[in-house]
Amino acid sequence: MRLLPLKLQSPFFVFFLAIACLTGQARAFETAATAAWVYDMTTQTVLMDKNADTPLPPASMSKLMTINMLFEALADGRVTMDTTFAVSSRARQMGGSTMFLNEQDRPTVNDLIHGIIVNSGNDACVVVAEGLAGSEEAFAAQMTARAAALGMENSVFMNASGWPDPGHRMSMKDLGIVARRLIETFPEYYPIFSQTNFNYQDRAAANANNRNPLLRLNFGAGGPVADGLKTGHTTEAGYGLVGSAIQGDRRIIFVITGLASEQARAEEAEKIVSWAFRQFAVKTLVTEGTRVAEAEVWMGDAATVGLVPSADAKFLVPALVQDQVTAEVVYTGPIAAPITKGAQVAELVVHIPDLPDARVPLMAETDVARGGFLQRVMTAGQLLWKRYVTEANAS
Repeated sequence: MRLLPLKLQSPFFVFFLAIACLTGQARAFETAATAAWVYDMTTQTVLMDKNADTPLPPASMSKLMTINMLFEALADGRVTMDTTFAVSSRARQMGGSTMFLNEQDRPTVNDLIHGIIVNSGNDACVVVAEGLAGSEEAFAAQMTARAAALGMENSVFMNASGWPDPGHRMSMKDLGIVARRLIETFPEYYPIFSQTNFNYQDRAAANANNRNPLLRLNFGAGGPVADGLKTGHTTEAGYGLVGSAIQGDRRIIFVITGLASEQARAEEAEKIVSWAFRQFAVKTLVTEGTRVAEAEVWMGDAATVGLVPSADAKFLVPALVQDQVTAEVVYTGPIAAPITKGAQVAELVVHIPDLPDARVPLMAETDVARGGFLQRVMTAGQLLWKRYVTEANAS
C-alpha cells in the first residue's frame, strides 16, 4: 500500500490549504440529552454520536416505524389514501394521546396518517396495526423484521405506538435511519410532518396541535426551516424528539432523548439546529477532473498515471478549524499496466478534526498501455533506483 501525503502534490495542497485557513477547530457541543444522534444528510456526515447505538425506550418516536410500514403499504398498492379501516374496542380504549376514534368510525388511511403524525394517536396506531397485519402483536413482529432489513440493528417492537413495554426498544441511530428513509423514500408524504394541526371530525380539539416545538420556531430570514418529525415522552424515556431542518442545500436529522421537560426538549432542539448549521460549512475541497497526485506504474509505457476524482469532493468542515485538515492518497502500487482511463485505482483520505475520515475514489486520468520490452526494463530500473535512494536516505 502506498501513502502519498497531500503536501507532496503542490497544486492541490495550495488549494486545500487555502480552504483550511478559512476554517478552524469545531467547538464541541455538549448536549443535555442522555443519548443523541445528529446527521448531515447532504454530506452523509455524523456530527454527533452520544450513546446513539444504545437501545432505549423510544416512546412515541417509534411511531415513525409504524408510519414507515403504512407508507410502504401505500407504495406497493396494498392500500390507498382513501382505504378505510375498522376501529376495534382495543384501539378505542388506548390511553395517552389519541385522535378520539370509536368503533363506529371508519377512518381513511389519510386520516390515520395525520392522526399518528400530528396527534400522536395511540388509537390510530392500533387501527393501522390491526388493519395491516390482523393484530398488533403480528404487526410489531413485522416492524421488528423490517427494521432489521433496513439496517436498524438495535430495534425491537412490542407494539405499534411506543406504549411503555420492557422489550420495546430503539437506538437513537435507528430512529435517525427511519427518519432518513421517510424523507428520502416518501417525499410525496413527507410534508405532512410539518402540519401543525389536525382535528378528526372536530372531536380532537384538546389534542389537535402538533407537539413538535421546532415547527413553531422562527430562525429568521435565510435561516434553517424545521419540517419534522416526531416527539416522544414517557416517564421512563423522558422527553425526546426526532427532528429535521433544512437550510439552502443542507438538511440535518437529529434525535435526542432523556430531557427533563417539554421546555428542555424545545431548547435543546433549537440549540442543536443552530449548532449544526452555524458550526459547519460545506466546502468543495477538490473539483472533478483535478489531478490530485500521480501513482507509480509498473511495466507501462508511462512511469506514472495521474489520479483524479470523478466528481467534486464536498465535505462538511467545522467552521473554526485552522491548518488541521489533512489528506493523503492511498493506493496499492506500483499499479500494473495496462490501466484504463476512469478506472478506480486509489483513494483520497481526508482527515477532518472531530469528524470521521472521508474517502474519495480516485480514477486513472489517462490510459496507460503495457510498455514494450525496452520500456519495461527502463521502468523497472527507475523504480528500483527510487527505492534504493529512499532506503538509503532513511538509514
